[in-house]
Amino acid sequence: MAGRKKPLVVITRKLPDPVETRMRELFDARLNVDDRPMTQPELVATVKEADVLVPTVTDQIDSALVEQAGPNLKMIANFGNGVNNIDVAAAARKGIVVTNTPNVLTEDTADMTMALLLAVPRRLTEGAGILEADGKWAGWSPTWMLGRRIWGKRLGIVGMGRIGTAVARRAKAFGLSIHYHNRHRVAPAIEEELEATYWESLDQMLARMDIISVNCPSTPATFHLLSARRLALLQPTAYVVNTARGEIIDENALAKMIQDGKLAGAGLDVFEHEPAVSPKLVKLASKGKVVLLPHMGSATIEGRIDMGEKVIINIRAFFDGHRPPDRVLPNKV
Repeated sequence: MAGRKKPLVVITRKLPDPVETRMRELFDARLNVDDRPMTQPELVATVKEADVLVPTVTDQIDSALVEQAGPNLKMIANFGNGVNNIDVAAAARKGIVVTNTPNVLTEDTADMTMALLLAVPRRLTEGAGILEADGKWAGWSPTWMLGRRIWGKRLGIVGMGRIGTAVARRAKAFGLSIHYHNRHRVAPAIEEELEATYWESLDQMLARMDIISVNCPSTPATFHLLSARRLALLQPTAYVVNTARGEIIDENALAKMIQDGKLAGAGLDVFEHEPAVSPKLVKLASKGKVVLLPHMGSATIEGRIDMGEKVIINIRAFFDGHRPPDRVLPNKV
């Protein structure tokens, strides 16, 4: 881009310093130093002026906002893997290219999923909270703070993509039996490696599992995929872990079933109405029934820098006249 005017790139949230520094070197980058979420009027003003918008998954770039974009806006380079926060079809109609940052958060999210798989049955946060509360601990007892063993249990993975497969590899090492439901059956070599059992029927799989891990993307087809009806199929000793998207599970139904003793517990890193968290879930967490995390699944320094580098590569490729490697088309959303 030497000798040409640098594109105005507006970043809606604060990014890791190495990413922001590189963006300042390459582009006319406008940073969000205070990391304060942009209001809708601020987003409107931004899309009227910018050449490139770099939103995050918490920014709603809907059709109404896209329609107000100025003639300079040529690209929306999402800092995130999912693009359900962006009306990709509206952007395409306006001639705006949309990109994302896929395939960099697989291992980080799988690590967090495994952490919740351990934390919920073994009551880890509940135990830590006892020591943090007042420091009064009577000492070891044969019948105190008993959790459940995960070795030998059946894990049902909903969504056997990159993250689901990475979770399965970790879980197999911990002695869990791997089962999965997916739109398509995975390659025979992967099934053999993981000794995984495929279930074409999600209902049938849910009824037989000890732990369910939700790892599928958020799409209209997966909204409330784990509905009240499907949650009722689970055994009362089963646990649910979700590190994908909150709206895949009917939160109210989940909370009620745990409260009524029809499910053993849950580990949630995502929520249906983020950043709001259901008071019912918070109350259950205070009783040690669920483990709640504030959307930390991909929160590693390495992962965020990798995401930023993908954003930069996509922007540079576009303004160098090439097809961005991570372009998202409407029919692929």
